[in-house]
Amino acid sequence: MPERDPIEAPKFGTSGLRGLVVALTEDLVARHVAGFVTSCDAGTTVLIGEDLRGSSPAIARIAARAVAGAGALPVLMGTLPTPALALAAQQVDAGAIMVTGSHIPADRNGLKFYTRGGHEITKSHEAAIVEAAQGAVPALPPVPQVDPETNRAACDAYAARYLDAFGPEALSGLHLGLYAHSSVARDLLAGLLRDMGARVTELARSDAFVPVDTEAVSEATRADLATWAAEGFDAILSTDGDADRPLLADAAGRVIPGDTLGALTARHLGARCVVTPVTSNTLIEGLGFETVRRTRIGSPFVIAGMADLAGKAVVGFEANGGFLLGFSALGVDALLTRDAVLPLIVPLMAAKARGTSLAALIEDLPARVTAADRLQDVDRARAIAWIDALKDDAAARADFWDGDSVTLDLTDGVRMVHPGGDIVHLRMSGNAAELRVYAEAEDAAAAEALLARGMSRARAAMSA
Repeated sequence: MPERDPIEAPKFGTSGLRGLVVALTEDLVARHVAGFVTSCDAGTTVLIGEDLRGSSPAIARIAARAVAGAGALPVLMGTLPTPALALAAQQVDAGAIMVTGSHIPADRNGLKFYTRGGHEITKSHEAAIVEAAQGAVPALPPVPQVDPETNRAACDAYAARYLDAFGPEALSGLHLGLYAHSSVARDLLAGLLRDMGARVTELARSDAFVPVDTEAVSEATRADLATWAAEGFDAILSTDGDADRPLLADAAGRVIPGDTLGALTARHLGARCVVTPVTSNTLIEGLGFETVRRTRIGSPFVIAGMADLAGKAVVGFEANGGFLLGFSALGVDALLTRDAVLPLIVPLMAAKARGTSLAALIEDLPARVTAADRLQDVDRARAIAWIDALKDDAAARADFWDGDSVTLDLTDGVRMVHPGGDIVHLRMSGNAAELRVYAEAEDAAAAEALLARGMSRARAAMSA
C-alpha cells in the first residue's frame, strides 16, 4: 500500500493554534493548554468556550481537564461568541480558552488563548506555550459539566454591552436579514437586533458547520446574499463561525468589505487613531484620523500597535472586519479582542442617523475598493518560494505587471504598489495551506480585474 502523507502538526498562525481535528489529539491539546496555564498569566480560573463545530465539545472537555491538571479552576462555558467569552474573562479577571477554528472548514479546529482579564495572547506568549508544551503530559482529572446559568450570564452581559449603550430604538424601522448558518452568535444576535428595534428574518440556519470566511466571501455566498436581498431587507448580517468577524451586505446584497466596516465604525465612534494591517483599504488614510498605523496581519500585531497608542482614542480592525475597541466610546467600554457586533451595528446606526442607506454611506467614502481571494491546498514551500522571488527579483515583478515597475511593501508577504495606484498583495496564510491574494483599485470593476489577474498568476505559479 502507498504511504499516506504525514498529517501536518497544528501550529500557531495569525489567530490561535489551529490544525486538522485528527491532529488535535488529547495529548497535544493537553500539553498546549497546560503550557498556557503554567507559562502565561492565565490566573487561577480559566473560562472555556466553544463554537458549533462537531469536534468542539470534546476538545473543550480535554482543555478543561488539562486546566485542572495544571492547577487552575476550569469553567466550561459551552457555546458562545469568542468576544463574549473574552468579555466574561475581563469582568471576572480570569483567563480564557476558546475552542474554535473560526472560518476554516469543519475538518479543522483550534484554540484561542486569553490571559487573565480577557487579553489576547501575544506572539511572545505563543512561543512560551510552545516551549512549555514540550513538557510532560499533565494529569487529566474529571471536570464539571457546562453550567447553563454561567453561559446565559456571559451571553446576556455581551448583549447588554450594546443594548445599554445604544438603546432599544437604535435600529428601529430597519428590516434585517440574519444569515444564521452555523454562527455561534446566531440566536444572541437575533435577540439583540430585535431588542434594538429591528425586524429580523432568519436565513439559512444550518445544523452542519458552514465555514464562512468574511474576508474572502465565496461566490456561492455572494449569490445567496443577492437572492435574499430581493426580499426587501435594509441589510443582511452574519458572522464567521465564532463570531469575531462580521459579514454585512447592503440592501442589494453586496458585501461591504471588513476594512470599510472598520473605517465607518471608527469614524462614528469618534476614534482619533487607527491601527490596521497593511492589507486594509487605503481609504482609511483619507478619513482624517490623526494616526493610521499599519501592521502585519493578525490581531496580536494590531493589539501591539494599539498598546503603543494607549491613552488615546484608538481602535484596531482587520480586513476581515474584526474590530478592537481601545477606549470607551458612546457608552461602550474597551474590549481588546476582535468583535463582530460593533462593526455590524454601528454602520447601520450611522446610516440611519444620516437618513440614508448603507450603500449611500459608502459612496461618500474615498474611491478605493478592495477585493480578496485565496488558493487553497497549495504547496506551502512552492508558494513561499514564488513570493520570495517577487520580493527579490525585479524581473519577476515586471513579468507579473506586464513590464511595469512597482513599489514594494514587505511588512507581510509582498505588497506591490503600481505607479497608477493599483495594489496587489500576496501572502501565505499563517495557519492554513492557503495563498492569499488581495487587490485594491479605484473602483469595484478594476479591483475585481486586478484580483483575477493576481489569482491567475498565482495558479500558474503553483502549477508550474
